[in-house]
Amino acid sequence: MSNITGVGDKFQEETRYHREQMPRHHLDWSKKPSPFKDHENPLSIIQLPDPKFKVSNIWEIILNRRSRRNYNSQNPLNLSILSNLLWATQGKTDNIGEVNLRTTPSAGGLYPIETYLNVRFVENLQPGIYHFRPQFFDLEFLKSGDHSKMLSQAALHQEMIESAQITFIWTAIVERSKWKYLQRAYRYIYLDAGHIAQNLYLSGEALSLGVCGIGAFIDDEVAEVVGIDETEEIVVYLASVGWKT
Repeated sequence: MSNITGVGDKFQEETRYHREQMPRHHLDWSKKPSPFKDHENPLSIIQLPDPKFKVSNIWEIILNRRSRRNYNSQNPLNLSILSNLLWATQGKTDNIGEVNLRTTPSAGGLYPIETYLNVRFVENLQPGIYHFRPQFFDLEFLKSGDHSKMLSQAALHQEMIESAQITFIWTAIVERSKWKYLQRAYRYIYLDAGHIAQNLYLSGEALSLGVCGIGAFIDDEVAEVVGIDETEEIVVYLASVGWKT
């Protein structure tokens, strides 16, 4: 690669694989990070209903998929719909040995991505910040209050967050992937987030919801809203979700 002038160029160059210089390191299985995260002392834990699926034409869904920024803000989502979205994006589907398979692929089956929700308007859920636990298929209630305006400001004033019923916030626990892939792990983390977001787009379309991925945000401001320690966990992607207008 020529014309390496910025940090993005250097990242691409320095995480390349070269056949004559493939990284060799011993995997210490005793130190393999857990693919799951729990919070100490959440405000409460909400068990999600089992997902229920309607028959949909996948080709029609793919054809109609769009980034939609205009939502009907007056009607709430319900827990059944939220359950379907969470299952579609990171639900557990099977186990192969110690690997927990999910609805989206992950490099090495390491699943570094965590899902948080800013809930603005969902039936039977208080407004606030929640964390999804796929291992239990439940939500940890972490912080009360409607944080939509603050999150919108952190996302460079993308106002659809303020009318969305929920906003997905995806973070990455980088060490889960670095344990195996070292610096190249960062490439795989962003790919993992993309797989998850596409499933949100498709499941949202099937449920008559609008979805819009958001990549422009002030990292530390979003991290503050969610309440994560950026030395251990980084924000990688957001997506607003609401009823189509």
